[in-house]
Amino acid sequence: MADDEIDELLERLAREAMPPTARISYGEAPSQFGDLRLPTDGSAGPWPVAIMVHGGYWRVRYDGSSYGAIAGALTTFGIATWNIEYRRLGEPGGGWPGTFEDVADAADSLRGLAERYPLDLSRVVTLGHSAGGHLALWLAARPRLPMNSPLWRPDSLPISGVVSLAGVANLRRAWELRLSDTVVEKLLDGAPKQVPARYDDCSPFELLPLCVPQAMLHGTIDDIVPFEISAGYVERARSLGDNARLLPLEGCGHFEVIDPSTAAWRDVAQATRALIGS
Repeated sequence: MADDEIDELLERLAREAMPPTARISYGEAPSQFGDLRLPTDGSAGPWPVAIMVHGGYWRVRYDGSSYGAIAGALTTFGIATWNIEYRRLGEPGGGWPGTFEDVADAADSLRGLAERYPLDLSRVVTLGHSAGGHLALWLAARPRLPMNSPLWRPDSLPISGVVSLAGVANLRRAWELRLSDTVVEKLLDGAPKQVPARYDDCSPFELLPLCVPQAMLHGTIDDIVPFEISAGYVERARSLGDNARLLPLEGCGHFEVIDPSTAAWRDVAQATRALIGS
């Protein structure tokens, strides 16, 4: 898909997004906010929550506005959604370590939101696409971080499960494949041999087992994040005892999973509902 086609798709999805219940800041930087959407199906809370993490290879060119479409679609199943924005490459504080600190802060801020809105924090899943799939997995992996890591926190919000959509689950492999002009090296400010501890702390593949259920949905003809990334990740996760499922989307590329009008999205919604118990 050409860049102009990608932009057109994302702009359409942004136009189709349901307005959020509230936009709430979790920090002082312009990109430190999230859009909270509460269920529209008539159900009463407290509601389970899906933390939505958008992709775009961690670059500032792409934001979370287009993910409002799938965030809104999930609310029809009685799921609250927290569509988070975060600092990205190309803006102050983006990359290492700010991008990771932001998604951690955004996730942990749900504790404060639960004091104002009826949210069930015992049922929180993360759902992310592409680079957001990487960050969704990483949020679940935080308890695996060593205490000497700059990203370690003593009381990270527990995650019940992860839905990764064409996620960049293995940063070392993504660097080897030079994905998106070796963007992983820009994200972590160094190659694996230069900053190995950062790859260890930031790559879900290295932090396995996550010890939570994981659903990895990936188009078999994805030319932006190769299918092999999810396949290799699931193989290792299962070998280490994780409940990880690979759901190949035959004939799908990279973006069908974030478009509520596609059959692929129905698979995403089903996987999310199964993990969250909705």
